Amino acid sequence: MDQEEIEEDPCEQCGLCCRIFGNNITPTAENLFQWIERGRMDILRYFSACKEDGSWVNCADLKSEELGGLVVVEMRDPATHDYLPVCPFLHRVGKRRYLCGIHDIKPAMCCTYRPWIWGETNFNQCRALAKLNRKSRWTV
Repeated sequence: MDQEEIEEDPCEQCGLCCRIFGNNITPTAENLFQWIERGRMDILRYFSACKEDGSWVNCADLKSEELGGLVVVEMRDPATHDYLPVCPFLHRVGKRRYLCGIHDIKPAMCCTYRPWIWGETNFNQCRALAKLNRKSRWTV
């Protein structure tokens, strides 16, 4: 396997990483701003933010000028405010295939997550990584 093949996105869309880690998505202020500007309340409602004064607000109720005063943003169930067991945007589309329902506007941490690169994200359960025989651009 040459270096160019390893650099490509070998994701098999098995959804395993999203099912395990997807409920811990933390959007950036830029993500929140983009969702607010685009009116994506369907996304924003799944996040709650703690303001500098210690009060919590559902992100669907935020205005873009309030983003600088946020301390932390967490994914929460909009109905119960409990933590979610899995990412609500992950959709099963086949027996072993999952797709992101907000792929075109997903959070930065999802865009940069590359579990198939051994040692970069420390997710050794990645099926693509197993297919690459645990080789990465760092492997000789």
